[in-house]
Amino acid sequence: MKIDLTGKTALVTGSTAGIGYAIALGLAKAGASVVLNGRDKSRTDAAAARLKGEAPGAEVTGIAGDVATAEGCNAIVAALPAVDILVNNAGIFNPQDFFDVPDAEWERFFAVNVMSGVRLSRAYLPGMQAKGWGRVLFLSSESGLNIPVEMIHYGMTKTADLALSRGLAKRMAGMGVTVNAILPGPTLSEGVAEMLAGDVAKTGRPLEEVAADFVKTHRSTSIIQRAATVEEVANLCVYVASPQASATTGAALRVDGGVVDTIA
Repeated sequence: MKIDLTGKTALVTGSTAGIGYAIALGLAKAGASVVLNGRDKSRTDAAAARLKGEAPGAEVTGIAGDVATAEGCNAIVAALPAVDILVNNAGIFNPQDFFDVPDAEWERFFAVNVMSGVRLSRAYLPGMQAKGWGRVLFLSSESGLNIPVEMIHYGMTKTADLALSRGLAKRMAGMGVTVNAILPGPTLSEGVAEMLAGDVAKTGRPLEEVAADFVKTHRSTSIIQRAATVEEVANLCVYVASPQASATTGAALRVDGGVVDTIA
């Protein structure tokens, strides 16, 4: 299968590092014109320069903007009025006991992990509908199904992303526009590496081994018994964004290493 996204413009939010950057790289290598996004302009510009080096010949730009705010989303849309592919990847996580999470933190998680996708989908879907082609992806998580006791506030937002993507897929019925949710499991992104840095320093063991132990301890239903790579998650996203995935919509597509212990 050869995925060719030549002539398509893709916006990937929260894409200066981690899963978002890997998705942007995969889309660029498939021929899409890719727009990176981050809150900080210098980091966004640096990520765009890096991406150009890793995907020679690709058209890559960066737009800084905080997608957790209406103002930030409006600024992005003003700079980029239309896209063919929208990847709502921006997200935050932080293990914290339910009884220690204040209202402001619940609101912050909802703003970043849910409202960013609401606002940008609302802005870009009408243009996709008018063209009769478009792809919207929400980066949810296996935590949207298996609510983690140590991150209930995070799990709530990822369940909301599932509801949002399914509802929007139905809203776009028959219009040539697909909307899907991607459900990664534990993935060895920069954020996870930072979370595990203390254990790596304490044990002197390689990050991959420490991550595998974390998976076995905290996500014991994992079938692969390790953390996924960001590239493994990105591979599924590139396919879902492609013309070949035209009959896949309204789906919750798992790239969770088998953590969710159900067949369907």
